[in-house]
Amino acid sequence: MKDLLANRVKTLTPSATLAITAKAKELKAQGIDVIGLGAGEPDFNTPKNILDAAAESMYAGHTKYTPSGGLPALKQAIIDKLARDNNLEYKQNEIIVGIGAKHVLYTLFQVILNEGDEVIIPIPYWVSYPEQVKLAGGVPVYVESTSKQNFKITAAQLRDAATEKTKAVIINSPSNPSGMVYTREELAELAQVAVEKDLLIVSDEIYEKLLYNGLEHFSIAELSEEVKKRTIVVNGVAKSHSMTGWRIGYAAGDADIIKPMTDLASHSTSNPTTTSQYATIEAYNGPQDSVEEMRKAFEGRLETIYPKLNAIPGFHVIKPQGAFYLLPDVAEAARKTGYGSVDDFATALLTEANVAVVPGSGFGVPSTVRLSYATSLELLEEAVRRMDNFVKSKWQD
Repeated sequence: MKDLLANRVKTLTPSATLAITAKAKELKAQGIDVIGLGAGEPDFNTPKNILDAAAESMYAGHTKYTPSGGLPALKQAIIDKLARDNNLEYKQNEIIVGIGAKHVLYTLFQVILNEGDEVIIPIPYWVSYPEQVKLAGGVPVYVESTSKQNFKITAAQLRDAATEKTKAVIINSPSNPSGMVYTREELAELAQVAVEKDLLIVSDEIYEKLLYNGLEHFSIAELSEEVKKRTIVVNGVAKSHSMTGWRIGYAAGDADIIKPMTDLASHSTSNPTTTSQYATIEAYNGPQDSVEEMRKAFEGRLETIYPKLNAIPGFHVIKPQGAFYLLPDVAEAARKTGYGSVDDFATALLTEANVAVVPGSGFGVPSTVRLSYATSLELLEEAVRRMDNFVKSKWQD
């Protein structure tokens, strides 16, 4: 029989975050008391006003197809949100609504990349960036940032990495998995290089509402009209409004890019789920109290759990500034407990300590693991206790 698979899927790496979450659920189904710290989603339910708006839309008969790029009313809600929160002005033809920010990014790369085009991806990176670039025929070019740099690349590094083949650079702030945030000054330096090298900026701002210690979000597109023109802002309601399963994200940018994205969506998805769009209109137009309540809860968990995690022997972690992840370097802990790699160490944490973490190899930093603190403080403290006991019981000087 002929080979039935396309070459483009043969090198795909499964999502490390989804894989560990699935394994944890499998063990839980077997009756094992596993604490899952792998999921990248808030543990709160979607706010009631949003649930009510979704139900009302269905009973009102809003259950049919919508325009491929999203309902005009939702686009307007997004436009109003961007003006209100980010000092950014867009028109309806500069907005596309998609089935989650992940699919919006996928569609973007399909539209902008030709075979061999390079996309600069800072390390650590969200697991899907490289795979989406490769699926579009592009070439991921990795730029490493270390813990000494607070996991943020510099303008000099970006300049050195850019070639004539470079089409775009991805900026994710606040970052998944590091939780670090670029300052306005750092973004301005990166933007200057993007202008010099004629690069498109893909600004993933999905965690913008989850910032701590008084930090405020700043979008790179706010710097100037020149920078805004070459920036595609990607965002959504998944993290900010605890709506991961509703699958609504959006891109805002130049109409010359948004239109072909919309045309592609018309042939691939028809339209985002209608009920979810009405829910998102309420999410952006309705009260925002729940957004701040969730942010405060995450910040409280971080303040409690960070010092305890950092106290585990062989764990070294920089305190994050946003999102809801911790990225400890555990290479020393893995080595001192007799494991040949952090991946093996993470597997042992799951099977022996019953704590599910995501190996950092999926994010380009194999010396680390990613832990989500989007779960109750009680479970977080128990997870840290289990990991601490596990390491101390196996430690070999």
